[in-house]
Amino acid sequence: MGPEASNPVPMASSVRLPLLLRPALAAAALALLSGCAGTTAGYYWQSINGHAELMRTARPVQDWLDDSSTSDALKARLRLAQRIRSFASRELDLPDNASYRRFTDLHRAAAVWNVVAAPPLSLTLQTWCFPVTGCIGYRGYYAQADAREEADALRGQGLEVGVYGVPAYSTLGLFDWAGGDPLLSTFINYPEGELARMIFHELAHQVVYANGDTMFNESFASTVEKIGRDRWLATEASDQARADYQRFAGRGQDFRVLTTDTRKALEAVYARKDKGEAPQALLAEKAQVMADFRARYAVLRERWGGDAAQVGGYDRWVAEANNAAFGAQAAYDELVPGFEALYARVAAAPGDPWPRFYAEVRRLAAMPRDQRHATLKELAGEVPAATVAAAIRPPPASVGQ
Repeated sequence: MGPEASNPVPMASSVRLPLLLRPALAAAALALLSGCAGTTAGYYWQSINGHAELMRTARPVQDWLDDSSTSDALKARLRLAQRIRSFASRELDLPDNASYRRFTDLHRAAAVWNVVAAPPLSLTLQTWCFPVTGCIGYRGYYAQADAREEADALRGQGLEVGVYGVPAYSTLGLFDWAGGDPLLSTFINYPEGELARMIFHELAHQVVYANGDTMFNESFASTVEKIGRDRWLATEASDQARADYQRFAGRGQDFRVLTTDTRKALEAVYARKDKGEAPQALLAEKAQVMADFRARYAVLRERWGGDAAQVGGYDRWVAEANNAAFGAQAAYDELVPGFEALYARVAAAPGDPWPRFYAEVRRLAAMPRDQRHATLKELAGEVPAATVAAAIRPPPASVGQ
């Protein structure tokens, strides 16, 4: 299941902010899909009950459109979401099923809250294992208080911990019989490009899912969403929507560069742990890397200017950033260059590239984890950057839509 997190990191979307764990990390670990030894009955119950309530309150989009009490603003967003949903299947060959054809108002800020944790000298996330999803680097809670309680317990074990709200998650198409994954109030008002990105990302999880490999799954979904979002904006969005998203995305790109640089710097420090370097020396270097990160962000923040409400999510992420936050971020973008190179390779042949791309991704998913990662990293170095850029470039924007 691929959640989208309402945190500003290069992976996903949020209301006016890019998000951290885009999110695309399987958020609500449904007990229906889980069965890991050592997990409490209470965790299972909140998972079953939380998802069941979300499904119970979902109604077909047409019912909302026909309801006179539905605001005009919500009706406009629901119509937009249905246009995006049709585009997903028509242009990106994503599943044409029941998902995102219903809507529910959750009356809360997030669908679930994810908890992630990592050691003081590593970006490797703690994992929890479930039969269908495999081992994943977070636990999802439908109540924020429960997530915070879990976070406190993990901090007591000496781990660095993050808690973030997830506006959407995927059930991998397993609940299509029950109406599929619904549109949610937690993301329906996102900027147009982000709303499109969110739907494309979550539908991509229904195409290919490799058990126990969050980085592969999220990087794949992030690639689909990125190409799909740019094509939607170029061919379907209005000039105003394109301009608005360009301003929105610019901050995200700036922040992506900063956080990627910082993550690489931390990885270089932690790599020396296995060479016998004293932990205290490494912790001191880590502190300097984090100080540099926040200093660079301060310069970036000053350059951005503008309304504090539009960048407040970045401020919070930076203030709370730790190994867990950077480790979660890596899941969404580490393998994206390899997936983009793979798309460029299949797009070189005539015809629709999407079915061929998905077939190749399924082939990779059948490989052992280390082999599939190595293959993608090799691809990223083999396909020229210009070839990749040309393949994923959207068609020219339509004028005056």
